[in-house]
Amino acid sequence: MSSKMVVKQPQPVMDHQDSNEWSSGICDCCQDVPECCFAFWCFPCFTCITAKKYGQCLCLPLLDGFGLIPPISMSMRVSMRQRYGIRGDMCNDCVYSFFCTSCSWCQMSREMKRRQIPIVLVNARYQ
Repeated sequence: MSSKMVVKQPQPVMDHQDSNEWSSGICDCCQDVPECCFAFWCFPCFTCITAKKYGQCLCLPLLDGFGLIPPISMSMRVSMRQRYGIRGDMCNDCVYSFFCTSCSWCQMSREMKRRQIPIVLVNARYQ
């Protein structure tokens, strides 16, 4: 009598958010206090690290200091809205980038953390 071995591989489970709104408000810095403090005390470092996590050049946000409206901050907001399907318009992105630059970067960082789609292995057993 022959025996048949059945191997069952774990399948990835993806958590997906379908919201078309920002997951936090522009002034919800208390949702991630350490990150807010980091942005407050060392804003250039914070923006560079956030841009790198988003997949952009590490030093790109340093170019924001050469204009009236920070072009990199505004571009990142527009790009993030398009990538995650968040409602909004360029006028609001411009206002937030100009008047609330640090809060805007904190909001983008929180959004990236919440919108990451982790792959979780369920029922994985090693024998």
